[in-house]
Amino acid sequence: MADAAVHSTRRVLVAADKFKGSLTAVQVAQRVTAGLRLVVPDIEVEALPVADGGDGTVDAAVAAGFERREVRVAGPLGEEVTAAFALRGDTAVVEMAEASGLQRLPAGVFAPLTASTYGSGELLRAALDAGARTLVFGVGGSATTDGGAGMLAALGARLLDSHGEPVPPGGGGLAELASADLSGLDPRLAEVELVLASDVDNPLTGPKGAPAVYGPQKGASPDDVAALDAALAHYAKVLETAAGPKAAEYAASPGAGAAGGIGYGALLLGARFRPGIEVMLDVLGFAPALERAQLVITGEGSLDEQTLHGKAPAGVAAAARAADKEVVAVCGRLALAPEVLGRAGIRRAYALTDLEPDVALCIAEAGPILERVAARIARDFLS
Repeated sequence: MADAAVHSTRRVLVAADKFKGSLTAVQVAQRVTAGLRLVVPDIEVEALPVADGGDGTVDAAVAAGFERREVRVAGPLGEEVTAAFALRGDTAVVEMAEASGLQRLPAGVFAPLTASTYGSGELLRAALDAGARTLVFGVGGSATTDGGAGMLAALGARLLDSHGEPVPPGGGGLAELASADLSGLDPRLAEVELVLASDVDNPLTGPKGAPAVYGPQKGASPDDVAALDAALAHYAKVLETAAGPKAAEYAASPGAGAAGGIGYGALLLGARFRPGIEVMLDVLGFAPALERAQLVITGEGSLDEQTLHGKAPAGVAAAARAADKEVVAVCGRLALAPEVLGRAGIRRAYALTDLEPDVALCIAEAGPILERVAARIARDFLS
């Protein structure tokens, strides 16, 4: 049981990410709220669904009061899809996964060499058309490893082969790149603030680069990884001729390898790299919500080693600890020891598998089980 001081808690902030494959961040907040109220009916709960820049980022912004805007853009294989961005005032939240994410591929289909980020460039252009002056570009969950080449092409760059023809889409096609002309890039890009929001800090190429680390998740064989790494290195070399030495610096910069190297393309456009969760907490208005709360509940589907490297719960816990607020976490499965959680600023974590050891059932029945977990939190910390 928590100490008596905690038992006086009357206002709770639920700032959790999605449980991938079972609950959106909005649904997590709804279920946690319902579970808390089973035990403390009059508890004040403020829900602020969060995301770290990957898939679910636009939904989190919309839940925080942004307007959802939908546009037709190219999917990763060139087919037309409906993608959304979020707008409030002159700030837009653009999520590359909306246009170029793995979820846009047909089930069981991967296209590691040919998937393109062209639609992500179209999404950025749509946000500019809507009057955005600050573009928060959340990258993650991509189907692509094209170094952002498709995005640059959609925004006006010309990437040509030795015959003066546009190179084929995807990272594989960059092996044929002979010249790059960036003079046609949308001039509005020079006048806006572009923030690259990502939870990874990989460079573009090499053993820690986008193809080597993330290519296999997108269906790349060892031969594909080698081909993509060589093609992206060649791409960066050609861009150095077009854009000067900074193109080589960007290729080695943290975040260049994010989302199949779209981070590199964003840096070429003048983006500033920031950890995704930090950016999103700023954009969503987390600080004032935190001030109003006595207890914070965060979480995501799996609390594991990856959580500690820039994922949403770690960012929420760090901010809450700095404000001297107590944090507990909910998750589907827990793979971190209590002392590791403590060092991350999380007092205690509650997993669905504590109540239902069958993982398949946890995924299928995540909502009702999460309500029971939240009721347990209420009894331990609030009743």
